[in-house]
Amino acid sequence: MFFLYVLFAFICEFVDSALGMGYGTTLTPLLLLIGFNPLQVVPAILFSEFVTGILAAIFHHKFGNASFDFGKDEKVAAGKLRFLGYLPRSEDAKVSYILVILGILGVVSAVIFSLNVPKIVLNLYIGLMIFFIGVYIIFKINRPSEFNWKNFSIIAILSGFNKGVSGGGYGPLVTGGQVVTGRGAKNAVGSTSLAEGIICLVGFLLYLLLKGNIEWTLAWPLLIGAVLSTPLSAFTVKKIRERKMKLIIGVVTVMLGILTIIKLFLK
Repeated sequence: MFFLYVLFAFICEFVDSALGMGYGTTLTPLLLLIGFNPLQVVPAILFSEFVTGILAAIFHHKFGNASFDFGKDEKVAAGKLRFLGYLPRSEDAKVSYILVILGILGVVSAVIFSLNVPKIVLNLYIGLMIFFIGVYIIFKINRPSEFNWKNFSIIAILSGFNKGVSGGGYGPLVTGGQVVTGRGAKNAVGSTSLAEGIICLVGFLLYLLLKGNIEWTLAWPLLIGAVLSTPLSAFTVKKIRERKMKLIIGVVTVMLGILTIIKLFLK
């Protein structure tokens, strides 16, 4: 089973680092279907993805998929965000920075929420969330629109909540939201990877503080498999046909959402 978990993590993280979506969204229902409960799965996924998110961002920057310049933007280009005081210089860094700030708000509320609701409610939310994310990805593939900071901020908070409550649902909303609102796909993937890594660290530490014990027999193989795939997936971004892969991810997440809900009601 150790090597099976490594393989699952390798495949899911390869897709995630290549498209900015698919790790927690795909891996969470797989592990739930095997028999783990959400409070075992989510911290383990957050632990592995915090490491691989940072690594993926480094490789995306190295291969030219994104540009992360965190020097202070003296011009404060995004005028409506001036109240934050500090904004990094490059657009990719700006997006990651906003994702982290608003995503942390979402993930903190989600961790508290998930520790105080029945498991059946949590599983149902995960199943429905995954299903509708898949539908969203498919529906929005050919419907791009102009990038909007306000809409993007809503997406950032909701995605952080989904990540904290289920271990998944972050990449599909954030990456898909950026792409359909006008950002380049490769830039969106790089920004999502960096922000997701930092947000996952916050979520993991909160679980460690509030829950105490982590399912390390699951966390370590997930980390190993995910780390092994990171450089390969970042390199693949240069070659991948994104539209086709997004369609595949959308269909798969819809199917996994349905399977998770069915399993819940068959118990």
